[in-house]
Amino acid sequence: MFYPQEMKELELVIPAKDLVPVTKVLAGHGVFHQVDASYLSSEAQGGSANTWQEKATVFGGLERRVQVLMQNLSLEEGQPLSSDRDIVVEPDLFVAKVETIEAQAKKLTEALSAEEKQVDQLDGVLKQLEPVANVDLDISTLRNPRYLYSILGVMPTANIARMETSLERTPHVFLVLHQDSSQAVVWLGGMENSSDSLERSARSAYLTPLSLPETYQGTPAKIIAEIRKDISALQSGISAKKQELAKLGQTHKKELAGLLWDLRSSRLLTDAIVRFGKLRYTYVVVGWIPADSIDDLSARIKSISKDTIIETFPTDRDASSVPVSLGTSKYLRPFQLLVTTYARPRYGEIDPTILIAITFPLLYGAMFGDIGHGLLLALLGGLIMSGKVKALNSFKSLGGLILACGSLAMVFGVAYGSIFGNEEFLPTLYKPIIQPYHDIMPTLEAAIAAGIVILNLGFLIGIYNAVKLRDWGRVFFDAKGVTGLLLYWALILALIGAYKEVTLAPAPLLMVMAGIGVVGVTFAEVFKHLIIGHRPLIEGGIGTYAVQAFFELFEAFISYLSNTLSYVRVGAFAVAHGGLSSVIFLLAGDNMATVGYWVAVIIGTLFITVVEGLIVGIQTMRLEYYEFFSKFFTGGGMRFEPLKLQSAGEK
Repeated sequence: MFYPQEMKELELVIPAKDLVPVTKVLAGHGVFHQVDASYLSSEAQGGSANTWQEKATVFGGLERRVQVLMQNLSLEEGQPLSSDRDIVVEPDLFVAKVETIEAQAKKLTEALSAEEKQVDQLDGVLKQLEPVANVDLDISTLRNPRYLYSILGVMPTANIARMETSLERTPHVFLVLHQDSSQAVVWLGGMENSSDSLERSARSAYLTPLSLPETYQGTPAKIIAEIRKDISALQSGISAKKQELAKLGQTHKKELAGLLWDLRSSRLLTDAIVRFGKLRYTYVVVGWIPADSIDDLSARIKSISKDTIIETFPTDRDASSVPVSLGTSKYLRPFQLLVTTYARPRYGEIDPTILIAITFPLLYGAMFGDIGHGLLLALLGGLIMSGKVKALNSFKSLGGLILACGSLAMVFGVAYGSIFGNEEFLPTLYKPIIQPYHDIMPTLEAAIAAGIVILNLGFLIGIYNAVKLRDWGRVFFDAKGVTGLLLYWALILALIGAYKEVTLAPAPLLMVMAGIGVVGVTFAEVFKHLIIGHRPLIEGGIGTYAVQAFFELFEAFISYLSNTLSYVRVGAFAVAHGGLSSVIFLLAGDNMATVGYWVAVIIGTLFITVVEGLIVGIQTMRLEYYEFFSKFFTGGGMRFEPLKLQSAGEK
């Protein structure tokens, strides 16, 4: 529960005759994380490896072709089909099926694409002609004149003056047929022997000639009518072809879905075999498997291949190359997402998912404590989890987190006596534990006290992690180890005693604790080298070490203080929540009978729930990541990615 699943290294030696059946077993249950063992292949077996690589490439190409086909036929990939389908390792058996359906769809898709392209082109012509629809001019007379250079086109209105200036020394006719604030439709004409000068002027003024199909003749109005008629006919044809494609898609829907998943499974299978080591008559497979899945997988393999040799090896807890399978329940997945967003736990390191599942909603609820706003947040989380609102489906992984945070906000709302920011109504019914907006200093003090408890928990978990990994130097001599914890306690007890003017611990005890802490943190490197037998004890010279040790000790002091004071924000946001809510009611006024009052209250409530709720979430995440996690969590673990012929989920 608190650690990733125990993993063991698995090695298999598979007879060549049983290669495909055993690989299907390995890939069919989602428990085997493969490691590339192709380097174990003997040089003489290169041809066999190349054959499997070629098959994998062909399967990949066929899979992409089927995906394109399904897109053209407007078909969804859907969910993987039943896992008991027969996996084929010869791509030729798929080629004929794919080509048959492709041939049926190709003619329709090509014709549809050509007609859609033609409609786009005609739409472009329409846009060019519509501004000059009222011009009584036969455009066909402007095409290919014998002695005249002519341009009918569109240009920026702001460039008309530039055009006229550049044409002053060239005989020409320049007519503005239509213009608006941005564009103008113009005609430029002149003698053929002046064409170079006219063309340069047209380019400099960004005059774009109208490109009209040769088939259209007459005035702009006549051409526009003909084009609209042709577009209508083309759209009818497009609609008919889309119906034919839809019919073809429904006809082959099940067949294509089966082809897609069979090809995908076959491609994954051949990809896996490519990474096997190939000896003369056998294949070598290496990977990782959860310890509790070994017996079941071994039994399945032996049932189809008695000659396969199966070896398992234990794993060191600090092995950085071991994949990490978290295996968290679905109820903790939203909190696991928060952890993996920061980093994936290393193998042998505590998985903080359960810890964050407890502390995150608590901190959030303390900052956002309000029965009404918490209820809205909890309802939003439940709505997201239900999946009934498609627009919110992209946030579905966060639904449980929002629900938990909203629920704890309601609990703290009861403790604060706050409902929709009102801290006056509920206290008439019962006595709240604390009211942040009215009890500012006690609220901030309680927040710091909670921070001290959480930081101590982080210290203890970090020490426990180091003990499990038998890293004794880190256990005792580290800013986050035993000596660091003693220094932190001495510092906190001294500061609290001075602030409250009370004696929490005898001065000699505090001095001893602080002394042990200072010595342990300052000479941590020396003690660590001494424990592991590393020589020299000090590297880089005594002077360099002294400077480095001083700044590390100074950094530890600053870190202890800043981490502790960071939790003031929990109380500060609780106070700010009450203040912001009071501002909403102040803006709404006193007359509850007016529409304006309720409009202001509703808009303000939504603003607080969404905007402040988001800000509080960011601040809570910061406290978890930078204050709490920094005490024990290193991360950097490898993701567990088991072989699976269908889609594999998060592990």
